Amino acid sequence: MKPEIDMLYGGRYLLKTRIAIGGMGEVWQAFDQIILRDVAIKILKPEYMGEPGFLERFRTEARHAAMVDHEGIANVYDYGEDGGSAYLVMELVPGDSLAKILERDKTMPTEKVLDMVSQTARALHEAHVAGLVHRDVKPGNLLITPTGQVKITDFGIARVADQASLTATGQVMGTVQYLAPEQATGKPATPSTDIYSLGIVAYEALKGSRPFTGETQMAIAMSQINDAPPALPESLDVSVRELVLSCLAKKPMGRPATALELAERAEALMQNQPKRSTSTRLITTPTPVVPLATTVLNTQPEQPESASRIWPWIAVVGAMVLTAVVIIAAMVFSGGPAPTPSPTPTNTNTHSPSPTPSSTPSVTPTNPDQVVVLSSDIFGLNIDDAASYLESLGLVVQRFEGLEVANDDVRLLTVYDASPLGQIAKGSTISLVYYIPFANATPDPQG
Repeated sequence: MKPEIDMLYGGRYLLKTRIAIGGMGEVWQAFDQIILRDVAIKILKPEYMGEPGFLERFRTEARHAAMVDHEGIANVYDYGEDGGSAYLVMELVPGDSLAKILERDKTMPTEKVLDMVSQTARALHEAHVAGLVHRDVKPGNLLITPTGQVKITDFGIARVADQASLTATGQVMGTVQYLAPEQATGKPATPSTDIYSLGIVAYEALKGSRPFTGETQMAIAMSQINDAPPALPESLDVSVRELVLSCLAKKPMGRPATALELAERAEALMQNQPKRSTSTRLITTPTPVVPLATTVLNTQPEQPESASRIWPWIAVVGAMVLTAVVIIAAMVFSGGPAPTPSPTPTNTNTHSPSPTPSSTPSVTPTNPDQVVVLSSDIFGLNIDDAASYLESLGLVVQRFEGLEVANDDVRLLTVYDASPLGQIAKGSTISLVYYIPFANATPDPQG
């Protein structure tokens, strides 16, 4: 039967909106009437139900995706067969696929491409460790959330490294524009195959076009096997160009050894890229923000040098006068000498920890299933205190190491960035970024 709005699958999944149509079936947004949440449901085309190979591949997709529990891989919740159709129930990921983003914007900034590569490679590494090779890494299978998180989807033609492939020997599976040379010649897929495909994705995102083209699928496959990729624009950092092109080496041994190595190299290069607004960054590797103290100083008009020397003395004299007035007043009203006040430590650092927030947010959400988190609630708190506070509100906390500071810096281990903020549904994940000690800091001999 053809999927339609308000059709019920498995007695619980109510179809709401069609999201996409693919070669094997359709993807719909549906509502799980038992758990009461929106999900994505992938429905196999009825004509494939009689094909054992397609049906088994569909069943295997559920098993493969369930093998790896990683934030960068879309979760699979359920599999079923109903009314002559097979369906797969998955996590509903908000946002667009990278394919739609590139169709709209053509290219992406270098720092975003590096972050996309890093996130995708780390998720692929977890799959590779579990013995799973995706075999079809392409922009259409990379979903980007509004906060910039990457989610890999569609393990439908994946191959488990220690098991036989679902396809016949010599049969090519994957999308030819992103196909590794060894795939194009019918050789077994390996983790290096996914690294090559991710390199094609990064190349396309940087240049706005794929490196290998042709009038037919066979022509493109032959170009993958024989041709060197055209040079990337010289306006790009040479290290970025070298990293992407290393992924496109014809022989697997010329590529990064593992997806984890690729992720780490991309993250190292991100440190050298121009920083952009935090509202548009990807979240896995936090973009350092300009310290608030620097921002405030830079926004003030320049003062004459003489004034800059006089004002500190005025402040000192004023503080001494105020202290004397307080002491005299205390003696008058108490009938005796006032105790000597202890000096109040002065902290000019605008990122020093703020008091622990009250148990209720400063803004009350209108929905009881939601909470409000403001920057003032958590910025400046110790990372453990901030995490405990947010978890008490019913949120899931992810911690990300951010800028490095000295061991004696009052900002050490305090939160300075978070995403998302505002009104958040309970059970949602909030990412915290906090200051960490310098990597080469000398250990404190006292402990």
